[in-house]
Amino acid sequence: MTNAYSENYLRNQIESASREQLLIMFYDGAIRFVTRAENAIRDNNIEQRNYCINKASAIVAELSATLDHEIGGQIASDLEALYDFMHRELIKANIENSLAPLETVKTLLTDLNETWKRAIEINKKASASSFAEDNHYKPLSVAL
Repeated sequence: MTNAYSENYLRNQIESASREQLLIMFYDGAIRFVTRAENAIRDNNIEQRNYCINKASAIVAELSATLDHEIGGQIASDLEALYDFMHRELIKANIENSLAPLETVKTLLTDLNETWKRAIEINKKASASSFAEDNHYKPLSVAL
């Protein structure tokens, strides 16, 4: 029963999340699965390692698939190359039962996650600032 409640809660979170929130959720999920894969390697749990690495790989593939090269230009191309590298490292970790590639991927995901969080916050502040400076916005006149 608890699992059904957890799944419903997660589904509601995803359905109500903004694009920015979904991006952060993807990174958080990938980091969580890489951490679990590291623990599985330490515990010599091959089945759990394989499962977690496959989940992390699926998230990285989704991040890559959602890149918009027309809008993102060189940044999108650079991110795609980075996601491809992460995918190869995840495969290497799984084949070799090795922590080092997972540590590399986890570091990259964590750095990107923090970068996106800062970029989202900066964008929110800039949007709020430009919204407040807009002389055409008159909330009381609209409400009346």
